[in-house]
Amino acid sequence: MATAFSDPPKIIDSHLHVWASPQQAAEKYPYFPGQEPTLPGHAEFLLECMEQAGVDSALIVQPINHKFDHSYVTSVLKKYPSKFFGCCLANPAEDGTGVKQMESLISEDGYRAVRFNPYLWPSGQLMTNEVGKAMFAKAGKLGAPVGFMCMKGLDLHLSEIEELCTEFPSTVVLLDHLAFCKPPKNYEEEQVFSKLLNLSRFPQVYVKLSALFRVSRCPYPYEDLSDIVTKVVSSYGANRIMWGSDFPYVVPECGYKEAKEAVWQLLQQARISSSESEWIMGRTANQIIFNHPSLSS
Repeated sequence: MATAFSDPPKIIDSHLHVWASPQQAAEKYPYFPGQEPTLPGHAEFLLECMEQAGVDSALIVQPINHKFDHSYVTSVLKKYPSKFFGCCLANPAEDGTGVKQMESLISEDGYRAVRFNPYLWPSGQLMTNEVGKAMFAKAGKLGAPVGFMCMKGLDLHLSEIEELCTEFPSTVVLLDHLAFCKPPKNYEEEQVFSKLLNLSRFPQVYVKLSALFRVSRCPYPYEDLSDIVTKVVSSYGANRIMWGSDFPYVVPECGYKEAKEAVWQLLQQARISSSESEWIMGRTANQIIFNHPSLSS
């Protein structure tokens, strides 16, 4: 007797990058001076890795290698519209031109999210300046989540994130790479990690369980992150957490397929249920970025 099975939930990588190959850069998509990549990161290489790993779709985050020139990523989004959406890089230029660029990328070119890199703001300026607030508010009106890259530590940017969340509660926030919180080793680190958990009080805040190699203190499969995963899931709920690989940086660290497998192992180790794991591995990203109702129902 035949049994009907529903389609398996899609696996969505919520955080990765692509950039032009050296040949593509020479012909059409130049790198930003001084930001020439040392790793291959072209779209065809990514697609090979995704196929081998069984990853269905991904959010491409504009790489620093092309800075504010989104032409290469845009070409990839147009070539593979069913596979990728884009996350543009916010340009905090003081003349405000970045607001219009962001709006154009979202409205016309297939971008569904925006990245705030605080280290690109003019010297002495915060993400809560006039331009930052204008971009954050506009992103909310356009339904585009804003991702924060707190590479130098969540504590340095916490007050800015809290101010923006308080003033603009309709803008969804993504904290890249567990907000760069490593397993705490001392009181100060415990305090910062507690602040990450406390940001869950803002319903608009989501966490990317991404780039495990950047936050783990151990080699692959990064088993020291089990306790962090347990606490983050407990605070936020699985439907506010999404997996991401950080391709292509992850490839020399452990491999793309292995990055996905490491997350599955961590979720099992942390005793996360299969339904919660489905949210983390795809449903969350689908609901707030890809927005395919059939998957997020």
